[in-house]
Amino acid sequence: MRSTQQLSITLPHEMADAVRAKVASGEYATESEVIRDGLRALLARDQAIERWLRDEVGAAYDALKAAPSRAVSAAQVRARLATVPKPATKKS
Repeated sequence: MRSTQQLSITLPHEMADAVRAKVASGEYATESEVIRDGLRALLARDQAIERWLRDEVGAAYDALKAAPSRAVSAAQVRARLATVPKPATKKS
């Protein structure tokens, strides 16, 4: 039994060109490797977002629900941000 499954996909010209360019540069051996690597990156990003939502956003929500008096309004956030010094810009 095969551990892979063949699929047929349609890509916009720009994406298809990018896939071919990755193979032509020698970075990948086949178009399939490019797509697999891209899908792995997408899955890793999705997992990172899920972890962030579960660990940080969920915890912040629970803390706010437990102590609603600690809530900060949008106006308070804007006022606080207005006091933060802006980073210096480089002059060319």
